[in-house]
Amino acid sequence: MPREEHVAAAELHEAAAKSHRKAAEHDEKGDREAANQHSAQAFDHAVKAYAASKHAHEKSSHHTTHAT
Repeated sequence: MPREEHVAAAELHEAAAKSHRKAAEHDEKGDREAANQHSAQAFDHAVKAYAASKHAHEKSSHHTTHAT
C-alpha cells in the first residue's frame, strides 16, 4: 500500500501547486481577494500534502524495514 500513499501525497502537492498558480494569476490581474482565496487553498493543500508525505514515508520505511 505504500504506492497508494505516495500517489495520494503527490495529488495533494499538485493541488497545492495549482492553487499557487491560480493565486499568482489573480495577483497579476490585481484581484487580491481571489488571490488570497487561492493562496489560502494552496496553504491548506500544502499542509495536507506534508502530512500525507510524512505518512507515506513512514509507511514506506516501515514496509521496507519489515520486508527484509
